Order: sequence, then C-alpha cells, then structure tokens
Amino acid sequence: MDQILKSARLEKAELDEGELALINAQTLRPLSAEEVFTFRLAACDNQIDRDFERFTEATLEELAEQFVGRPVLRDHKWSADAQTARVYAGSVEPGEGEGVRRLVLRCYMVRSDQAASTIAAIEGGILRECSVGLSVRRVVCSICGANQRETLCQHFPGREYDGQMCHMDLDGVEDTYEVSMVAVPAQREAGTIKSKRYGGQEPPPNSDPPGEEPGKNEAWRDEALLELEKSRF
Repeated sequence: MDQILKSARLEKAELDEGELALINAQTLRPLSAEEVFTFRLAACDNQIDRDFERFTEATLEELAEQFVGRPVLRDHKWSADAQTARVYAGSVEPGEGEGVRRLVLRCYMVRSDQAASTIAAIEGGILRECSVGLSVRRVVCSICGANQRETLCQHFPGREYDGQMCHMDLDGVEDTYEVSMVAVPAQREAGTIKSKRYGGQEPPPNSDPPGEEPGKNEAWRDEALLELEKSRF
C-alpha cells in the first residue's frame, strides 16, 4: 500500500499535569515541565480536500489512537537523525464550520542545545507546515462505491458525473507511519488521478460505457495509467 501524505499545521499547546503524565508514558524517565516543549498538529479533517479526498469520522477516531507514540521527523526522512519530536496524544475535535471534525495530534520535544533552533523556528512561525504519513484499508469512490484498493473504477476525483462531484472516502486505518515538518506540505496537487494509485487493477463488474461491448473500450484505463506516470515522484 502506497503511503498517503496529508498536509497539517502546527499550533500552540498548553502543558499541565495531565499532559505531562501522557508525555511521561512515552519516556524512560519522568520529565519535568521545564524539560519539554509541546505543540499541536491540526493534522486532517473530514472535509473534501484539494486532492478530492476525505477521511471518514470513524477513520479520524482510529488515527487519534494509532498516531500516539509515532515519531515527528524532518522532511519524511526515515532516519534517527531526522527524528525531532514524538506524538503523545491525539483527539478528534470540532473544526471551523458546521459539521467539521479534525484530528489534532499533541507532540513533545525535549529541550536541549540541539533542539533549540527547531523550537525557535516553531515559536517564530517559521516551521508550521507539516505532513502526516499513513495508509488506509479502503478508498471508496463517492459515485459508484468501488473500493480502489481492490478494483479500478472509471471515475476520477474532481470530475462531475451527472452533477455530482467525485471524491474518495479514506476509510479504515491500515497503518500510521510518522509526522514530518516540511517546507512545503507533501500533499499532492494531482488529485484527479490519485485514486489510481491505491492498488486496484481491474474495473468493477458492469462498468463498461453504455453501448460498448464489455471489456473492449480501454481508453479510460490508458488515460488513468498515463496520468499515473505523469504524477510519479
């Protein structure tokens, strides 16, 4: 399963005894409030994003639990040298707007000479964009309900079908990897072809265009594969 990257934003955090206890559940020795620096990540929400995807509320609740203990890196570099902080708690909170629910991850860093420049950059608003990396079990087309992990439907996120905008529902957490501080969030701009990267290979049954002999018209498949090639890293 390819990793899904979604942009996030850092926010200020308050530290009290309850929060410190959650932090110390991650440590090998108890840390005092003076030893740690904390911040919050407004990681993702249940609204359709610029990739024409949305997380279901049930998935947000799963992510709030499964991101606890995950590392905060720099630039998605999976190495110990890039490890900057750690997630110690997560929750789903109301966002801006009616019905908006967002995943908020609470993170901590140990204050040290090495961490001082990073903390200063966060406090000064220089480091405030982040990207979360995860994978999901199901990617469901809003038009036909096909799970893109298993099949390849003919609908493209961002296009309209009979007046309805297509998007993909990200549902069920397969794994959570890390959160990264980045200069530019890693959320892909080419959202209209993202559904073609979820693992499905074959079209769902009875998906041929009206009037076409089943299995004969593959122009749409060729278009999807061409767009996939254009979007590779």
